[in-house]
Amino acid sequence: MQSRNINAQRENSLKITKTNLTIMMDIVILGFADRPQFHWFLFVVSLVIYLISPLGSKICYVSVTLPRMLMEPWTRKGNIYFLTCATQMCFFLMLGVTEFFLLSVMAYDHYVAICNLLHYPLIMNSKVCFQLVVASWISGTPVEIGQTCQIFSLPFCGSNQINHFCDIPPLLKLSCGDIFVNEMVVYIFAALFVTLPFMSILGLYIRIIATILKLSSKTGKAMRKFLPKLLAL
Repeated sequence: MQSRNINAQRENSLKITKTNLTIMMDIVILGFADRPQFHWFLFVVSLVIYLISPLGSKICYVSVTLPRMLMEPWTRKGNIYFLTCATQMCFFLMLGVTEFFLLSVMAYDHYVAICNLLHYPLIMNSKVCFQLVVASWISGTPVEIGQTCQIFSLPFCGSNQINHFCDIPPLLKLSCGDIFVNEMVVYIFAALFVTLPFMSILGLYIRIIATILKLSSKTGKAMRKFLPKLLAL
């Protein structure tokens, strides 16, 4: 009898859990929905950012999020399909990781050109450059696809509202399941794909600046004039 009661309680709890879970078909992006007077201000700012983004070689990265933000003042609809949200986040993460890797490759290229100039044609030949670029594009792709599938396989319940665009932190807040493992994965990937490339970029440019400052000849002076342009690339 006692075992039957326990089984009955378990079945009831499962039924309650299933009824509380919501099959989320779309997500509402709030943006400035509570302040409609800012809609056109947001449109102008987003459009300006999108137009000048090619100057920073970030056209692919911003194209994931900004076009959707530009549509909102016109359509006045903040809904985005669940699958569309997953696709947006996946490309957002993949292109973000790719950008960090490409910036690391550019920093290494500058480092070899300044600190090891005589060996530059040998070290940074066309084959090596091609391999580094391809590796930058494909290294984070399978990882971020897996992370996206992991996030969107969580149970979602209650509110389906987020701010601005689909990203990991707001989506984890919508989940009603155990997100400890997901949070740990986010921290690990952030350390591998953001912190390490950033530290390598910082270290390489410190070496470049130190090398240029040590030069006292006319070459050193010319390199110092070229340094601001180099750092702006």
